[in-house]
Amino acid sequence: MSNDASSDSADLRVIIYSDDRTVREQVRLALGRTLASDLPPLETSEFATQPALWAALEKEDYDVAVLDGEAVPAGGMGVAHQMKDEFAHPPLVVLLVARAADSWLAAWSDAEAISPYPVDPIRLPQTVADVVRRARAGSSMPMTTEGFGSPGQSSRHGLDDNHDVPEEMAI
Repeated sequence: MSNDASSDSADLRVIIYSDDRTVREQVRLALGRTLASDLPPLETSEFATQPALWAALEKEDYDVAVLDGEAVPAGGMGVAHQMKDEFAHPPLVVLLVARAADSWLAAWSDAEAISPYPVDPIRLPQTVADVVRRARAGSSMPMTTEGFGSPGQSSRHGLDDNHDVPEEMAI
């Protein structure tokens, strides 16, 4: 982990980014005060705009960022990608995404993990805790789309649906 989260005594500093205050509140409530008994307490900071987030990142280090992939005008995926490119020690990133089909964009953004939207109060803290644990252990694992079905599968189509697939490409 690039930030001070490897220190057991310090709080985990978590960014919550969304233009929607209800999403920020849902994330904050889902994460609670601690992610797990083996991890330190959380200190959360909420941001509604990319400029406010950038100003904070220029002043302080954060351990983890939970970014809303549906935020406007700057979506969490673009924010994550830019953050990873522009800051020497960017936080770990967990993206909230509404569709499994968006997992390729999350991978492009260099996020460590994705979590489904709407906010799942069980899965989100587990995902963030797993990301922190992997970083503390010095291991990196490829981002998974657990809980979203097959990569590229839209939520409105079934597994055997070849809708919008040219005949020569159909399985």
